[in-house]
Amino acid sequence: MEGRARAVAWSAGLTGLLVAVVLVSATIGPVAVALPAVAKATLNAVAVPTGATLAGGTVALLGVTVSVPVPELSYTYLFSLPVESTDETIVRRIRLPRIALGATVGFALASAGTVMQGFFRNPMADPSIIGVSSGAAVGAVATIALSLSGPFSIQVAAFVGAVVTAFAVYLIATEGGRTPVATLLLAGVAVQTFLGAVISYLLLQAGESLEQALYWLMGRLHNAAWSDVAVTVPVAACCFLVLAAYARDLNVLLLGEDDAHTLGVEVERTKRVLLAVSSVVTAAAVAVAGAIGFVGLIVPHMMRLLVGPDHRILLPTSAVAGATFLVATDTLARSGPAELPVGIVTAALGAPFFLYLLRTREVHAL
Repeated sequence: MEGRARAVAWSAGLTGLLVAVVLVSATIGPVAVALPAVAKATLNAVAVPTGATLAGGTVALLGVTVSVPVPELSYTYLFSLPVESTDETIVRRIRLPRIALGATVGFALASAGTVMQGFFRNPMADPSIIGVSSGAAVGAVATIALSLSGPFSIQVAAFVGAVVTAFAVYLIATEGGRTPVATLLLAGVAVQTFLGAVISYLLLQAGESLEQALYWLMGRLHNAAWSDVAVTVPVAACCFLVLAAYARDLNVLLLGEDDAHTLGVEVERTKRVLLAVSSVVTAAAVAVAGAIGFVGLIVPHMMRLLVGPDHRILLPTSAVAGATFLVATDTLARSGPAELPVGIVTAALGAPFFLYLLRTREVHAL
């Protein structure tokens, strides 16, 4: 009960901080919007889905066009507060989709990073450690280089590439029904190296699309739309709930696999679930935002220093802190004279901070 109360208290405090960061972020931009107007426009954007229809879409590959059905949701909005039309448009159509997607991606990456650090019992682990980000990059860059177009084409290719890579690494590392963590790590490094070569080759073939491919590899949120949020939020929420259900088992795994088995944990089954769900939630985040580094590495480690290693507390607090961190860094990325890909900002802030932790010996084995 005490652990649950601490988790609720920390999560509530961090959620309050996230709300404050979201509101402040929405006021910042080429056109300043007052905080009260932002608050009203944000409430006006709150909606619940009330139905779904299939609309026609097309996918084009090398000059061949194919018709495909695309689902479209209808919504009912819960509020209708009076806001000046220009402010309403700026906040709801431009800034809030980007902020919401940033929060969702940060939530997903920090959740996966927390689990990966516990899974590998290593504070240097992050969601890309088994090649998920590299697999997504291959899918996305291949789509750009081959000039494939259509609804969510880059996102779908990135998601499929990430998931296929993760399960390929798992199959390579599994022998006799067991998946040693060290073997999984080495397999991930080897696959990442190979996929890095594939990405380099695809970039050479990208031609005029090279800039678009490089921009994706840097991580970006500038083209965020509500459709991206609608696709990513359910995946992130469902995966988080599954990971949270395994928080106690993850705590026990920190003691070692033999001790965990003795204490009643089905070790191999738990490892498969944690690996699969972490891979899927990372794939969903990377597919819509590109390769954004350091969120899944820095945020869980910072929260571990604050709240301790109990994943029943660490997982929810890291997830909310990850959402806050990415919204804040993306706000910084778009606030300068020239907008930067958010992946550059997270790396520029994360790397020095992590080096500081290394120098002060705050990074230690789990």
